Amino acid sequence: MARLGSLQFDPLDIAGRNHDLVLLARIEGYQRSWTDAHLYETRTLFEAYNKGLSILPTAELPLHRVTWDRARARHDETTFREHRALVEELMTRVRAHGPLSPSDVPARGEIDWYWRPTNQVRALLEALAESGQLGLARRVGNRRVYDLAERLFPEALLATRPPAREQFRHKLLSRYRAHGLLGSSGAAELWHGTTPHATQGSALDGGLALGAQGRQQLLDELLSDGDLVPVNVEGLRRPRYVLREELPLLERAQVDVERDAEPGGRAPRVSFLAPLDPLVWDREFLRQCYDFDYVWEVYVPEAKRRWGYYVLPILYGDQLVGRIEPRRDQASNTLKILNLWWQPDFDPRVDTRFVGALADALHAHRRFVGLAKISLPRSGALRPLATSLRVALREGVD
Repeated sequence: MARLGSLQFDPLDIAGRNHDLVLLARIEGYQRSWTDAHLYETRTLFEAYNKGLSILPTAELPLHRVTWDRARARHDETTFREHRALVEELMTRVRAHGPLSPSDVPARGEIDWYWRPTNQVRALLEALAESGQLGLARRVGNRRVYDLAERLFPEALLATRPPAREQFRHKLLSRYRAHGLLGSSGAAELWHGTTPHATQGSALDGGLALGAQGRQQLLDELLSDGDLVPVNVEGLRRPRYVLREELPLLERAQVDVERDAEPGGRAPRVSFLAPLDPLVWDREFLRQCYDFDYVWEVYVPEAKRRWGYYVLPILYGDQLVGRIEPRRDQASNTLKILNLWWQPDFDPRVDTRFVGALADALHAHRRFVGLAKISLPRSGALRPLATSLRVALREGVD
């Protein structure tokens, strides 16, 4: 988490939640209970808005609380003013009786909320958490249970308030750290949480401009201070940026290329990447650098999907070689692979190590979701290697 800085949280649990899939791709034997324990027991991690709803290191809470402060100022002028009586009721309940979920309070009328009209209780509890007055005590499935922030986090941590400029600088540097090779532009969602903004009654100190101009100021500052270093990537018109302390990784990769050695000196392995994995945040970068066009199609009408509902990119070594659609089937105790697709220039039969690496990744995913069996599609992209893959899968059974 110190390395990535931020993981996007998404509640969809088709074959694992997004943040769990990010960690599963990087940590051998990863279990979802590990992150839940850090979030709701030791509280070394916490949930807050950064790049969307995110999981962040609690040690960095003071460097992210500008998001709480801006949300508090915004809601104080609108939501909390319009629904003052219910806000006071909810806060009184939490103070007096402890953790509270929306279902613990009788539903009230609907309120126009971010994505659709919703129950006032649910909306106001979310707003109180957005503004840092409440935090997540735990989740029961996807149901959030809230408690007072001062009960969840150390007093000294909550009292620490670095200047807003310093916080936005940290958030921007963290975004570059997580992705690894960001540029200076791209889709708006790539920069959510890093762009300086103010609300009524708040201001940014240090003379920082608002919006994209302020973000560019911070990027120029990070480059001037040497915290970020520009890198020219063959085939890309504009420079990308890496952290100064990660230059040795780049230099080692260059040596591997010159020696025609395996990246990192290790045999390539297969990983299934989460839809919101930091590596795939910048979709344009994927197209330019990997010739890989990835669209997460959960919000695309079924008739218009090119691939499927919850499809994951397949990383093999340093190549994006295809896509896979896994589905957890608890009733049959089976991890079902609904389909696979290979990139046009990738033949899974050329590298004799690929089948074994794919089998290892499938078993790792099966163990992660706690299922006993793996079911493969009987046609399509798997046909040329179906027999050898089934042999490899039998060899890898626990």
